[in-house]
Amino acid sequence: MTRTEAPTYTAAIYIAGDLTEARRVCRGYCMKGLCVTVEPVEFIYTGGAETGVRVGLINYPRFPASPSEILNTAEHLAVALMNQLYQHSVSIVATDKTIWLSRREAA
Repeated sequence: MTRTEAPTYTAAIYIAGDLTEARRVCRGYCMKGLCVTVEPVEFIYTGGAETGVRVGLINYPRFPASPSEILNTAEHLAVALMNQLYQHSVSIVATDKTIWLSRREAA
């Protein structure tokens, strides 16, 4: 048995949109050498609700990466999801920070 450890670092992408389409986008993106989790989520907010996905990345000890590499990968995948799911914004929640990306004009 082999036992390997890596420092914990996670990033989760939260975005509204179709689960099946999000899976398709992730499958294509992961062909370059990546593994993610894809889970359905429901966003409930003032005046409404919508379904979407949570896409998770971890520091996988078999192929360890630095926090900046994981976050950079999450950001690139988040932009791909935002474009291909036709969304205006996406959030990335990492171990040490939360990033909101938006096509909307700044207020």
